Amino acid sequence: MPKLPYLMHITERSVWEAAREHGAYAMSTRGRTLQEEGFIHFSTRAQLPRVAAFLYGDYDGPDELVVLVVDPALVGAPVRYESAEPGGEEFPHVYGPVPVEAVVAVEPWG
Repeated sequence: MPKLPYLMHITERSVWEAAREHGAYAMSTRGRTLQEEGFIHFSTRAQLPRVAAFLYGDYDGPDELVVLVVDPALVGAPVRYESAEPGGEEFPHVYGPVPVEAVVAVEPWG
């Protein structure tokens, strides 16, 4: 079985640090939790610049932005590539919290 590519998720460093204390990451996207959205939004590395511009283009918060690099084999929840509309670009979604052990790297953004 081929190894799946890593998943990317951009967030504020303080949100990631809080997740590390709890043992799992459960923010879906900027300002929305997994519980509110039903899944966690991810992107591929190629999709990341557009996603970052869309979600954080106006960001001027106090926290540094970071990219969580996640190994989908370590997530332990369903990972589905889905589009918002039929025939649209597909993005990876994780249907459950991401254990901090699945985050194989944290990269600065910007």
